[in-house]
Amino acid sequence: MKVCCWRRGCGFGLLVSVMATITGTSHAQQVSLPAINLGETSFLDGVARPGWLLQETVNYYTADSFKDAGGDEVAAPQELDVLASITQIAFLSEHKVFGANIGAEVLVPVVRTDLDLAPGLNTDDWGLGDIIVGPVILQWSDSTLFGRPYHHRLNLNFTLPTGEYGNRALVNAGSNTISFNPHYAFTWIPSERWEFSGRFHYLWVSENDNPPAGLGVDTTQAGQALHMNASVSRAISDSVRVGLSGYTLRQISDDRIDGRRVSGSREQVLGIGPAIRMQLGRSAIFANGYVETAAQDRPEGRRFFLRWQMPF
Repeated sequence: MKVCCWRRGCGFGLLVSVMATITGTSHAQQVSLPAINLGETSFLDGVARPGWLLQETVNYYTADSFKDAGGDEVAAPQELDVLASITQIAFLSEHKVFGANIGAEVLVPVVRTDLDLAPGLNTDDWGLGDIIVGPVILQWSDSTLFGRPYHHRLNLNFTLPTGEYGNRALVNAGSNTISFNPHYAFTWIPSERWEFSGRFHYLWVSENDNPPAGLGVDTTQAGQALHMNASVSRAISDSVRVGLSGYTLRQISDDRIDGRRVSGSREQVLGIGPAIRMQLGRSAIFANGYVETAAQDRPEGRRFFLRWQMPF
């Protein structure tokens, strides 16, 4: 049985997790990592062919547990709900550099957030999130690993401070920072029905020169981080794949406030859950659900994605 995603353009894409920046809610969360890709990409992630791609994702995240640096629950906030719609347009050309097809992409999120700090104290808002641009994508599609097809891609992504942001807001759709978040994605197809996919990210975030007013400081800067998505799936028919998907995040350097390191400020989390992919003609639909655990210095909740993908 052929892998249907080998057709022109199918499987090419990047999605981001859009989570509101929580400002001034606890010492452990004075500085937060910006929105990043946590589990949005899964099956056949490394597969791509030249052409255009339009992709739309609905992302829902809910958390009623907020952890400090030791993994213990803090009293406030009480609940966070984030609903996001992310539109992606990507292009992969026939032109090759270093043996790879070269391309680019842009992703535009719109975000609605609802934060319960305490009984009777609630805030909700919606707005444009931080736009992501990938000016350089290199896609290799003719490689093999142990004699089986191996597709892989290098993507140099930048997140721009276009999102709604206010230093007195309890939640923000934007981060007021620039991020460099490159990744390497791959898919290995060891048999006619099985595939393994993953991607490895590095994250660097610039200073926020307009931090939350309640901190009373001039600048903040989130630490560097590594995060990874991984999945395994099996084709149960010519149009349906099912399997497991997961993600992990580990901050590798401390946050900074006014240039000084903040100890006990490194975020981490692990998420895992089921996933399904359905081929509908030229388009494809992905559905993923995750339960988080082992969180530190961030919320711990549940994450759901519904993603529609159409190559041209």
